[in-house]
Amino acid sequence: MTDAATTLSRSTDSSQPLVPLLEERWSPRSYDEAATISDDQLDAVLEAARWAASAQNSQPRRFIAGRRGTATFRKINEHLLGFNQTWAHRSSALVVGVLENVTEDGDARPFAQYDLGQSLAALTVQAHAEGLHVHQMAGIDAKGLAAAFDLPERFQPFTVTAIGTVGHPSQLEEKAAQREVAPRTRLPLDEIVLVKE
Repeated sequence: MTDAATTLSRSTDSSQPLVPLLEERWSPRSYDEAATISDDQLDAVLEAARWAASAQNSQPRRFIAGRRGTATFRKINEHLLGFNQTWAHRSSALVVGVLENVTEDGDARPFAQYDLGQSLAALTVQAHAEGLHVHQMAGIDAKGLAAAFDLPERFQPFTVTAIGTVGHPSQLEEKAAQREVAPRTRLPLDEIVLVKE
């Protein structure tokens, strides 16, 4: 079995050189449950999310952040679905990405999902710069999270992001542990770029 130090380095086989923060980024499920995230680190990743690009500067995204051991973390973890609950509790923090689908006046926010995605991408890069790794999850009970945090109707939980320090893959069940150390793959560039001149 590969050790945790090796799993920290899972770079791409990209066709072009990338900046190291993008080259080295990956989404672990094996987190070190003894590792913590400092106030400064958590503030830094949330600040990166805050400064991400936003359509018309509407900023239709909100966040709920809880560090392991807090009531907020427990509430978030309770509303993860399926396999996510078996590993995410070891992360140092869980962050709910919340969409503001409409304004307080009821006007639609058509780019809310896009804006939230951009902010979580910025959070991810900042986390990596802080020596942390993130794993974003769609398998969540959105209605349960909204109720647990008494969110106004215009706010919709959309994703949960685990943040922490990589741990040993052996803490995962066998199939997940194998995925943790498998080569990273993506579709080739010529399959995802439809037109380039």
